[in-house]
Amino acid sequence: MDLAHVIAFNVTLLAAIASPGPAMLYIIRNTLAHGRRVGLFTAWGLGVMAATWTLLALLGLDAVFQIVPWAYTVCKLVGAFYLIHIAWKTWRHARAPLADAPTPPARAFLGGVLVNLSNPKSVLFSAAVLVVIFPAGLGVGDKGLIVFNHLGVEFLVGSVLVMLLSTRRISAGYLRAKFIFDRIAAGVMGLLGLRLLLSR
Repeated sequence: MDLAHVIAFNVTLLAAIASPGPAMLYIIRNTLAHGRRVGLFTAWGLGVMAATWTLLALLGLDAVFQIVPWAYTVCKLVGAFYLIHIAWKTWRHARAPLADAPTPPARAFLGGVLVNLSNPKSVLFSAAVLVVIFPAGLGVGDKGLIVFNHLGVEFLVGSVLVMLLSTRRISAGYLRAKFIFDRIAAGVMGLLGLRLLLSR
């Protein structure tokens, strides 16, 4: 493994992180609704689980899913219903004002973990990317470097996004259009959950 492999992996990661999906919607909504601190803990939870999927891919979980397909199906169903649950809660509370009680950082972190845990396809994606980019026969040290590199990229990109979203002007804009934004976010997350539920 050399620097060119790591750069190629990081470019792929940045493209995946920037693509619209449940993780991106969740971090945007949590940051706008609850502020910078909650947004950061959400981003870190998302990052920890994303890097964990890469670790599991390196350990061969994708092969386990192929050998035991019902395990993948169970993970997918649980994840789909979790996304639909979040969508339903967001839709129901779209008209409600923001709660006075602050969201605990631990809950924001766990929410981030659960959102990225909700998509077991991530381990299949990670496995495919790893096979294409890195040479065969990686040692333990190389695998550890890949996982920590992934975690670092997730933390950096997530933190920068939160800092940009938590400016006063953007937060005020969200508060003015909370109902519309929450309904759109709920609709998209619900559709993503249904797509995961119905996909093979």
